[in-house]
Amino acid sequence: MDLPHPSIAGAPPPVTIRRPARQSMPLVFASPHSGQAYPPELLAEARLDPLALRRSEDSFVDELFAAAPDLGAPLLAATFPRVWCDANREAWELDPAMFDGPLPPWVNTTSPRVGAGLGTIARIVATGETVYRRRLTFAEAEARIRACWEPYHAALGELIAETKARFGVCLLIDCHSMPAHPAQSANPPDFVLGDAHGTACAPKATRLVEDVLLGLGYRVRRNDPYAGGYVTRHYGRPREGTHALQVEIARALYMDEMRIEPAPGLPALARDLQALIERLAGTDWAFLRA
Repeated sequence: MDLPHPSIAGAPPPVTIRRPARQSMPLVFASPHSGQAYPPELLAEARLDPLALRRSEDSFVDELFAAAPDLGAPLLAATFPRVWCDANREAWELDPAMFDGPLPPWVNTTSPRVGAGLGTIARIVATGETVYRRRLTFAEAEARIRACWEPYHAALGELIAETKARFGVCLLIDCHSMPAHPAQSANPPDFVLGDAHGTACAPKATRLVEDVLLGLGYRVRRNDPYAGGYVTRHYGRPREGTHALQVEIARALYMDEMRIEPAPGLPALARDLQALIERLAGTDWAFLRA
């Protein structure tokens, strides 16, 4: 169902939540970067065409994990695009060079993400091209964060709290996709599992996901080159009973990256991810409480 959070006029709700008829496992699946509701003002003011803007999307990732609710776990997805507001950043990671005046002193202007042009409001798309023709106002950034980032994290926090209240623990699977990485061209991974080098998730949980994917014939790496973003590091607090695992999927497995269209491999990959979720549904998660 859609969660009726406030949204920008004319836009869909900022998030959708598909809940199971009955949650039967202590897992929450979330896709912060698969949103495709591009505001008209972004399309009008961007230097880039709509296809170029979509290069930053984790396109179709919410579809790949669509079996989760039927198998007993909620699935949260952003509807807003990553280039408009990035839910996998701190709320206020902003690049001062993007704005027409000084930013409040409490804004994080020095993080590595800001330096790379990929803060909460991105300066560039994933291919390195500048997004905007003009400088933004802080009021514009604040409006996006209030309308998009905050509802996403409110919904995610609620799902985690509900899961912990029911099961005592929660494992968040943060779902992403990855482009081909030049440094790994000789042996590219199909999946990269990020657990912040063992600090965000119980090693046994990471190993379980890894073993299932390996058993399905995929090449899997841990934490290289993606160890987990803000969501993984912020919510992954094993001592408090919340574990977070970032799952990055190679786009070449399921989509045409140039056209941003599903490829013939998408249905097979979705079936394999359904098999993964089925395996997770049959797991005794008592070890997460240790």
